Amino acid sequence: MILKRSFLILLSLSAAPLLAVESEDLFSMSFEDLLDVQVDIGSNTSETLASAPSTITVFNKQKISLLGVDSAYELMNFVPGMQSTRGDWVGAVPKDHARGVYLDSGNVLVMINGERINESSFGKASVYMPFIPIEIIEKVEFIRGPGSALYGSNAFMGVMNVVTKQDVNEVTAMLGSNAKQGLSLSGHYKFNEDINAFATLAINKKDGEYYPQGVRDPLESMYFEAGLNINALQVRGRYNKVELNEFINLAGYSKQNQHRSENRFISLGYDWLQNTHTELTTKVAYSEHDIESAGLILAANDNPFASNDFLNGPAWQTTDLKVNIDFKHQLTNDWVLNAGFEYSDAEQKTAGVRTNFYDPISGNIILEDAYYLGSVMTFEEFAPFASLKATFETHSLYGQLKIPFSEHITVFLGSRFDDVKDIDSKLSPRFATIYQPTPANTFKLQYGESFRTPVTNELYSNDDVTVGNPDLRSEYVKTTELVWRHEANTWHSNMVLFHNQLNDFITTVPQLNNTNMFTFSNQLDDTNRGLEFDSRWNITADFSVTGTYTQYFDKPIKPTFKRVASIVTSYQLDQWLFSINGLWRGEVKGETLGADVFQQSSYMLFYATSQYAINDTSRLTFKVYNLFDKQYNTYDPRVENGAVAGVSREISLNYSMDF
Repeated sequence: MILKRSFLILLSLSAAPLLAVESEDLFSMSFEDLLDVQVDIGSNTSETLASAPSTITVFNKQKISLLGVDSAYELMNFVPGMQSTRGDWVGAVPKDHARGVYLDSGNVLVMINGERINESSFGKASVYMPFIPIEIIEKVEFIRGPGSALYGSNAFMGVMNVVTKQDVNEVTAMLGSNAKQGLSLSGHYKFNEDINAFATLAINKKDGEYYPQGVRDPLESMYFEAGLNINALQVRGRYNKVELNEFINLAGYSKQNQHRSENRFISLGYDWLQNTHTELTTKVAYSEHDIESAGLILAANDNPFASNDFLNGPAWQTTDLKVNIDFKHQLTNDWVLNAGFEYSDAEQKTAGVRTNFYDPISGNIILEDAYYLGSVMTFEEFAPFASLKATFETHSLYGQLKIPFSEHITVFLGSRFDDVKDIDSKLSPRFATIYQPTPANTFKLQYGESFRTPVTNELYSNDDVTVGNPDLRSEYVKTTELVWRHEANTWHSNMVLFHNQLNDFITTVPQLNNTNMFTFSNQLDDTNRGLEFDSRWNITADFSVTGTYTQYFDKPIKPTFKRVASIVTSYQLDQWLFSINGLWRGEVKGETLGADVFQQSSYMLFYATSQYAINDTSRLTFKVYNLFDKQYNTYDPRVENGAVAGVSREISLNYSMDF
């Protein structure tokens, strides 16, 4: 009710005179400006998309507003070589597909303002942060392919970096179907030439749609971030909480399912030296990640010893203390040197259990009525999880050299060495040669190696299902890419051929002499090759079309889409902006826990957005997700029949005002 009232109040304010702040629309940047947008995610040097030594896709907030999405993870569906689908783990969290790899182990590194969200227990960012609201986002940068030479573990098949709003004054209110509501506020203030501050708050909520299993898929999310800049000092803080109850959790559908995650982050950075030739910066950051979850493991009808459903799940906390030193220097011959050191102390602090059956005397879960607790309760000490309380102490050194050989040829050479104490050490080299024979054509040859360190769940678990393997080695991949980028007056295109050599991938295998138990092993080696294509055509000054297509040449190691494509069309007419977007996914077949085979034929989803500029500072946006209400399933091998229902049509109306 509060959010609904806020929406009506803000809408009424749009008729009042406002301070004139120029509104940014899709076409406020020229086509040339869009091509020259500066990125540093792929090199730690400021580059354009053409000159960067990685394959990069960037979405600014204007492009994001056209796509009809609610969370940063959904942007993956418009990135060549990537997809994001709803799956099952400890809740219905987003699952990433990257260059034919679809696993639960966290093969894409997710960052907010360059700080990692992936942590040391599950490894997947979406377990602890399953929703990143678009209202907080200034832009999102993607590396398609290896990123460990810059960012270490988990920058394996790709990197997603969310850059949040820090210099805008904006308020947004939203109402939609399925009782969807939202309110966000971003503000910044400049006290003087040396001191400025910013803050962002976003609240999102929905009841969700109703499913045949008798459950809904509700969402509650709160995100807050603040920062203070004093001369060369930067202070940052961030907090978010997400609840994903009901729906599916640990392969069971139940109205009693629970999933709550919280993240806290604080950092202190200082620029010791910053001039036209040299930069030296340090940063100290600390983060905490909490999850409290419980999913339906066994229904009462299937348990002969108890008359109530059995729910179980983790109550875990991990922390990470990190120290960075970054150095950049431009040499007299225009070579650019980047180097740095990073120390990380990641620890799983708690490894408790949430359950509704428990014997406090023995400390065991016993599925009998005498031990039924009446509701799900948290036990912070749980003997089978005790071995998960482990520390990952990592020392990292990295360096990169940018060498402009001539007007047409630039070479990047770099490497990073990560030593994870008592677990593994890994060297991640990279090189790229960029050749631009004409202003319209750029060719790149890129090679990189990346890795993922096993997490506590794989190394030390000891429960009723899995036994950890402390001898696991890091997974690693060797990637070669050939890129052709063409830029014309009104259109540009990128074509990427990639070859991945996958090594030591971790998979579950039956434990020796116990067919009911599983352990983890480095048993999977494979090759993955494919083609990625994207293009944008400004047909007129007001009408543009963007398309992507991905084709894998080899069978993925786990069932996922071999072919995907997307199209984004946008048209501006006076104060109106219209966008119709499509997402096409190829057929997927996969084995299930039962006798049946999961099969989802190819399908297409449509999104529609229309935006009306009320005046220079306020606008209304109408969004429709899954325009034609397509019913479809995505594949998840953890679910008995392999099927997790996709999201049906959702409609929302947003009002935004700059101040």
